[in-house]
Amino acid sequence: MARHASDLELLRFDDEFDGEIRLDEPLSKHTTYRIGGPAKAFVLVNSVAALNAAMAACAADECPWVLVGKGSNLLVSDAGFPGVALSLAGEFRNWNFDEADHRVVVGAGTILSRLVQEVFHRGYSGMEFAVGTPGTVGGALRMNAGTKDDWIGSRVVSVTTFAPGTGLKRYAGSDIEWVYRSTSFPDDEIIVECELQLEPAVSGSIHDRMKALLDKRKASQPLEYPSCGSVFKNPEGHSAGQLIDSVGLKGSLCGGAQISEKHANFIVNKNNASASDVRTLIERAQEKVKEHYGIELQPEVKFLGFEEDLKI
Repeated sequence: MARHASDLELLRFDDEFDGEIRLDEPLSKHTTYRIGGPAKAFVLVNSVAALNAAMAACAADECPWVLVGKGSNLLVSDAGFPGVALSLAGEFRNWNFDEADHRVVVGAGTILSRLVQEVFHRGYSGMEFAVGTPGTVGGALRMNAGTKDDWIGSRVVSVTTFAPGTGLKRYAGSDIEWVYRSTSFPDDEIIVECELQLEPAVSGSIHDRMKALLDKRKASQPLEYPSCGSVFKNPEGHSAGQLIDSVGLKGSLCGGAQISEKHANFIVNKNNASASDVRTLIERAQEKVKEHYGIELQPEVKFLGFEEDLKI
């Protein structure tokens, strides 16, 4: 008996679908770690209509899905992910400035660093804290990206999400709980757009602050190697990097992965590391810090394709 094509496979050949579907796509191409096996499908969507169609196909096929953005905070297993990896493109990478109210409406698929530069060139202040931060605007919102003193949630006027089976939903910034490296957005909703409040500023002062922050980042972080950024959240009153360093793990190796010699809260892909190599170092750091200090380090990195961590 002939096998029936899935809804996702049919969508791939639909001329009206505003996007692209790649089957068995290696996710190592879509993470800053440059690590990860294949997804069942990698789906690039350019519009809300395409996103709706892709979500409907996933539901019909009973196929798990995950939004990957630029994969800057993601460790994908070597076996890959038996579902759909979504990425927002097209209209989700647009922005529009409101000069009267000093605001910008920006698509969640926009690269955060591009938005920071655009805000700077237009003479606004408010996004300097994000200079050099990888990933997309949507990812930054989901994780409330920022520093200990400044974060993106403090700039949010509103956020629009897409809820599969329901459609678009709009939240005021005050509707969302913005905490350290976390927010209250529902896991099953996809952030598609936000409105941010900016302030006019003297370009010279913005440039100086951005340069100082970028120089500090370059000096303290191993930007020369692929990584996911900070691996662990800082425990209250402590620095995760300092804790890992103090138990003698800075520079530790496992296969092609290394706990960075520059910053111990970074695990870098130094030489064709596997996800298993990175995972081993993550667990080693957790065990040693727990043993010495009784502190349980909580990962900031998200895991995908590891069976015990799969939450779709």
